[in-house]
Amino acid sequence: MMIRYRNPILPGFYPDPSICRVGDDYYLITSTFEYFPAIPVFHSRDLVHWRQVGHAVSRPGSLDLRQATGMGGIFAPTIRHHAGWFYVVCTNVRAGGHFIVKARDPAGEWSDPLWIRLDHTPPMTFDPSLFFDDDGTTYFTYFTHAGIMQATIDPEAGKLLQPSRLVATSMVGKYPEGPHLYKRNGAYYLMVAEGGTEYGHLEAIGRSGSPWGPFEACPHNPILSHRSLDHPIQVTGHADLVQAADGTWWLVCLAVRPNGYQPCHHLGRESYLSPVQWTPDGWPVVGKDGRLDLEMEGPLPPLSPWDPEPVRDDFAMSTLDHPWIFVREPQPGSLSLSERLGHLRLYGQAGSLNQTDPLAFVGRRQCHFNMEVNACMEFLPTTNKEEAGLVIRMNENHHYEIFLSRRQGQNCLIVRRRIGTLEGEIASRPVQEETITLSIRADRDWYHLGTLQNGEFEELACGETRYLSSEVARGFTGVVIGMYATGNGKPCARPADFDWFDLIPGEE
Repeated sequence: MMIRYRNPILPGFYPDPSICRVGDDYYLITSTFEYFPAIPVFHSRDLVHWRQVGHAVSRPGSLDLRQATGMGGIFAPTIRHHAGWFYVVCTNVRAGGHFIVKARDPAGEWSDPLWIRLDHTPPMTFDPSLFFDDDGTTYFTYFTHAGIMQATIDPEAGKLLQPSRLVATSMVGKYPEGPHLYKRNGAYYLMVAEGGTEYGHLEAIGRSGSPWGPFEACPHNPILSHRSLDHPIQVTGHADLVQAADGTWWLVCLAVRPNGYQPCHHLGRESYLSPVQWTPDGWPVVGKDGRLDLEMEGPLPPLSPWDPEPVRDDFAMSTLDHPWIFVREPQPGSLSLSERLGHLRLYGQAGSLNQTDPLAFVGRRQCHFNMEVNACMEFLPTTNKEEAGLVIRMNENHHYEIFLSRRQGQNCLIVRRRIGTLEGEIASRPVQEETITLSIRADRDWYHLGTLQNGEFEELACGETRYLSSEVARGFTGVVIGMYATGNGKPCARPADFDWFDLIPGEE
């Protein structure tokens, strides 16, 4: 039966999706770049409704993210299942290279990273993938600037079993990356993303009788592309295939929903789903002749939605829930859920919002154009360097924040905007209360920053969403909205306590 569904299946900053199936259960992971815990793991029974069950890398000290930014860190993981184990292979760009983690239960504990030593030293390599062949051979396929490289590997030792070999270069456009190797009806298929993660992005595929190629390019490549189309979905690519229990095929990919003219996107690259059909001569057809839509239909399993996520986190648990993330790994002692029960306590560090130094920050991805964020905070700054509040963050050079600090001898509520090298406090008012409810209202074009007073929103200032987009700010992430505290050069004398945090999605 054909069932209608909506894209994206994971809205917000969830790029580079990879998927596998075990029985009737599907598991999907995405990139995280500079954020930690790394590589969120999602579970679904119908390919449409997803629930986060954990992270593939969450143990402190597992990864060196100290210098990771929105263009570095954890790139493009792949998830596969073999012989009772889930394997994730990924890359920590600029700090360690490729690694493998594995788990019996994807919602449970994953192993520490097992680092893979390449037999050559390319200037840049990422987007690794694993393929377990029927004869027990495991193939390790990855990107270099020379093209797609491949070797056999022992996934239990992280050791290449033979020299890497160039197996493919471009089939359609520039920068062949994101390779995945599959086998169907005895033939090997190599699928790659090309065109760069920009408006020329696309997906192409080739076929061979050998996993080493040469790969005959599909005659209707690209099999997925929205380039030069007037369409609400753009930048389609970096895809992965999965076969359902009933034999149907599906594809997940990244794409963006641009806003305005000239188009830009600030929610990040999101995860999308499309049915796949196969031609009589064995080539895949994605969606509607290689196109996706915000509403699609396909032969899905019976829909199995999860209970909706709660709007409020009142910090009553001993650990933070899965959607919460940090900018890089948090400094030990920078936050606590136990020192003041029912509160998230942040100890402001010396690092600021403008630096890659350790920062007391806890955030959530912005997943909807229209949304509301409220947080009840108690903070008493002692100097004009100390501040705590809410930040709308794209990266170190592009962010808006509303915070409490000291100005001219009194506590003030302040809105500041940082856009590249331009930074300024654009609004300020004195405050007397020690506890304040900070509020952010977002629509497609604007962020409105203010407070809640007796349940009514009072705006202090606003800022355009456009200046926090990838087209302006650069990078591969999306907007994350969070709570923070900093002493801007030295630790804060007092902590900031957050009683609760609301994230309320609006109508799109």
